[in-house]
This record gives sequence, C-alpha cells and structure tokens, in this order.
Amino acid sequence: MKYRQLTKEQLESLHEEFAQFLASQEIDVNEWTRIKAQNPDLVEEELNLFSDMVWEDVLNKVEYLDHFSTQTINLFKCEKDAISRIVIQTTQQQDFQKKEGYQWLLKNPKDDSLSYYTGNKKYNNERNTEVFKLIEQGAQISKGELFEFFNSLTIS
Repeated sequence: MKYRQLTKEQLESLHEEFAQFLASQEIDVNEWTRIKAQNPDLVEEELNLFSDMVWEDVLNKVEYLDHFSTQTINLFKCEKDAISRIVIQTTQQQDFQKKEGYQWLLKNPKDDSLSYYTGNKKYNNERNTEVFKLIEQGAQISKGELFEFFNSLTIS
C-alpha cells in the first residue's frame, strides 16, 4: 500500500465509485459478498488498491496546502517538480488556529511581531508521497488564497 486505507466514513461516501472499481475488476455484488465472507485478505487488498487509487487522484490535483499551529502558519504551493513554502510566525500571543488570531493576522500582516520565511525545494521523493506526508501531518488542502496573498506581501 502506497498511502493509507481510506477511513470507513470516506469509503462510505465513495460507495458508488467503489462499486464501479469492483465492476472494473469483474466483481459483482454477489461475488463481493462471497469474498467478504470467505477471503478477508482479498477484501483488504481490494480496499487498499481502491484507497491508493483515490489518494493518487486527489494528490494529483493538490496545488496548495495550509498548516496552522498556534503561532505558526505554513503555506505550501505544490508544483510539479518543487514545493514552495511560506512560514509565518508571531511573537505575540496570537493563536492562528482560532478565528480571532487568524482575523488579527489578516488585518495586521505587516505587524512587527510577524516574521516571514520563504523557500523552495525540489521533492526528495515522489511529489505525491511528499504531499501526502504533509496532509498526514495536519496540512489541509486549500485553494491557495493565503499563499498567494502572503507571497505578494513577502516579495514586495
């Protein structure tokens, strides 16, 4: 398995896609019922294959990730060959994970208590593997508004 198996909730929300996946392997409802009853290892294998396929599709589409902690925000732009990162840190008692702290940051992006760091690096491993690792560490897929906003501030 390349990534991790989807959660039960994720699998339930992808019920139709999973049925199509099984059908593409010529496994109908009756066959799947039999497999579940008689071959739990094959069930796990099919779930793992489907999960990897779903993750691969999602990860291929990821362009931006945001990771918030109490006094630090990491913003990532995930390009084909490299990843760009903006780190925002504060020395004030602002909690970026709370609405008030986040709103304060947006209203005061040039405050003296804020430090910005930027960097770019080529992926050490396969792109999707590194993006998946960031997601597993708490990064959220985003549309990139924050990255682009702070990128324009840090280069001006």
